[in-house]
Amino acid sequence: MSVVRLRERPVTADLTWIPAPRAAAEDVPSASVSYPAPRRRVGLRAAWPALAGYALLRAAGLLTLWYFAAAKHRGMGFLLGRYDANWYVGIATRGYDTAIPLNPDGSLATTNLAFFPLYPGLIALADRILPGDAHLAGIAVAWLAGLAAAWGLFAIGTHLRSRRAGVLLAALWAVLPHGLVESMGYTETLFTALAAWSLFAVLRRHWLTAGLLCALAGLTRPTGAALAAAVGIAALAAILRRHDRWRPWAAGLMAPLGFAGYIIWVGHRLGRADGYFHVQKDAWKMSYDNGSYTLSMARDLLAKPSQLAYVMCTLVLLAAIALFFALSANRQAWPLAVYALVIIAMVVFGDGYYHAKGRLLMPAFPLLLPIATALGAAHRRTVIAALLFLTAISTTYGVYLALYWTHSP
Repeated sequence: MSVVRLRERPVTADLTWIPAPRAAAEDVPSASVSYPAPRRRVGLRAAWPALAGYALLRAAGLLTLWYFAAAKHRGMGFLLGRYDANWYVGIATRGYDTAIPLNPDGSLATTNLAFFPLYPGLIALADRILPGDAHLAGIAVAWLAGLAAAWGLFAIGTHLRSRRAGVLLAALWAVLPHGLVESMGYTETLFTALAAWSLFAVLRRHWLTAGLLCALAGLTRPTGAALAAAVGIAALAAILRRHDRWRPWAAGLMAPLGFAGYIIWVGHRLGRADGYFHVQKDAWKMSYDNGSYTLSMARDLLAKPSQLAYVMCTLVLLAAIALFFALSANRQAWPLAVYALVIIAMVVFGDGYYHAKGRLLMPAFPLLLPIATALGAAHRRTVIAALLFLTAISTTYGVYLALYWTHSP
């Protein structure tokens, strides 16, 4: 099957951040495009609409939060730097616990050994360079990582569909219901940036880059296991097809190093091989079951009144499952579907913290690709109306999470 070759549209003076639809040849269904797909420009000059759109949408949410927070005399630094952000700052400034601390009654207390090291390491580095304290450094790292993530999403959307779809993919990720977390001192932006560029490297068959970025993502949060699975399976497929010689082997070996390395380190620090899982299960009361906890919580929502956070997480989870089936229809994007599926499974099978399941799904950005593709073929007024509607939901829910919800987002 022949490769469809496309010519990049020259840069114009159009100041609208959502580019006009491209030629029909660019929107050829993936099934009719041979592997690898035609390469399109994804550099900074091409990606600026995605980065500008992402920044504007996140700024709208932050300005709205600032307005309502000022009325309640709440500082933005406090709102964006609490909950898990405090744990990361503590690691950056004081290091890891040498053992699991104990409560007064002798039971195990929560410990910072549950948190992976790359993000607090970057906080410590930024704190030496930037003015302010470590909390502000953590927020700055998260914001810069958010732009890197938006760029990576643009690259994937452009590679698989069109430049317009790439811009919209970044914009949709900015206005997720839990989009506020992208502006907090959390790891979602850093991990998503590393995951997006790693998967983009897989799609381009840049195996060494994919493996290295996957290893770094594995040092960021437990969902690094999902990325390692996607990169590893893609590398195995290339090996079986005898593509790219030794490079897929190297990528497959590198992919789990970060995730596995930290688990081994925690085990060594605690003097037991299952140290990390001991921390998760016995200190943080988190484990995996057959999905019974998630199903029972979702069932309870129909039987009795529930708080908005639980309802929203249930809707997000249902939407994620539906969008996965839409994503899986794109054969060219199958490594992204594997990545998204493992994240969904980790969230569904997770026992505990139901209110955080919507946030835990945020790195599963490929689920937004079917929506970005559909909007990419729509009229510009339809696109703007959809983004305004989603921005209103994301902004309103962000204010609720920051000012009225009493647990982590």
